[in-house]
Amino acid sequence: MNKVPNSRYERMGFKPTPELRGEWKRRFDKEEPHVAVLMLARGGSKGIPMKNIKMLGDLELIGWGIRAALDSDIMDSVWVSTDHDDIAAVARRCGAQVHRRSSQVSHDKCNSWTAIDEFVRNHPEVDIIVHIQATCPCVHPFHVQEGVRMMLQDGKDSVFSVYRRHQLRWSAPKYGMQTSPLNFDPYNRPRRQQWPGELIENGAFYIFTRDVEQQGVLQGGRMGCLVMDSDYSIDIDTDQDWQLAEQRLLRFGYHGRAPKKMKLVVVNIDGTLLDGHVQVSSTGEEFRSFKSTDIAGIQMLQRNGIEFRVVAQGESQVQKELAKKLSLKLEENCTDKLEVIDSWRLELGIEWGNIGYMGNISVHYVHIILSTRSL
Repeated sequence: MNKVPNSRYERMGFKPTPELRGEWKRRFDKEEPHVAVLMLARGGSKGIPMKNIKMLGDLELIGWGIRAALDSDIMDSVWVSTDHDDIAAVARRCGAQVHRRSSQVSHDKCNSWTAIDEFVRNHPEVDIIVHIQATCPCVHPFHVQEGVRMMLQDGKDSVFSVYRRHQLRWSAPKYGMQTSPLNFDPYNRPRRQQWPGELIENGAFYIFTRDVEQQGVLQGGRMGCLVMDSDYSIDIDTDQDWQLAEQRLLRFGYHGRAPKKMKLVVVNIDGTLLDGHVQVSSTGEEFRSFKSTDIAGIQMLQRNGIEFRVVAQGESQVQKELAKKLSLKLEENCTDKLEVIDSWRLELGIEWGNIGYMGNISVHYVHIILSTRSL
């Protein structure tokens, strides 16, 4: 999977300088480090038998991570390490290469590092390992793009995914002793809006250099963490987790590249890009906010040549600033969304089938939408 180097870095949002390449030469003994995805999928899973190739939605479980890795377009190779013929067949069909792991690293008592170490010893060309866990199917290409960027541009030796949790924790009482707070003061309970919460590993991925792995760990050296939205932080361990993952994937899973025919995406900003939080100042001024993951998604569409525009029922300085920052065309005080979208369609010279839309449209227009097979 040989990628054009400059295109890879453009997708990560930076351009390597001679100084940066010199740093890579020092760290990896080459100016173009080999970045490889490695997913572990042995056949002897106990909680959910053969879960790695069980259908989750319209794709096998390992397929979700393989798809995100391939579509990130920054990897030199994508691998699945397995001891099972059926898993190997599914991995190849999804586009990954297969490393047939030995029986020594395939039994129940083996941890992830032993299987990863076997792969690393057999693939000396690999400099950076992106270990995506199959049990975390909501990883998107932009997640791994940002993680690898932190490794290459920011000089991190390891990067791992976390999410932010706002939960008040107490100690478990022992020997008749009373419980006690672990992360807050009961006399000064933090308000969610004023407390940044805690960063918790979500297990989605671990990225590390060969040098870190050879120390017997997956996290070491200059460490960094990528904060993923909690909506993407699902880890499947039980049947109940599986049911939750199916629901979560419908809304937050990565379902593949936008079709080639997609040329315009329009989003109704109200209730879609807004994260639902409204803060009111002492003077009565309202503050609204957006999710950083949505912004990253918009930028990914733009990098792939897709026009992104927004409509809004009201008027807000926040949405004006967002549109300015991302160079988006914004139509405020929009009472007839379909009419606005149709005018944009004519302006761009495209068909309804070239347009994607997210948001609500008046029921009055439903028959028009269905008849044109649009939106």
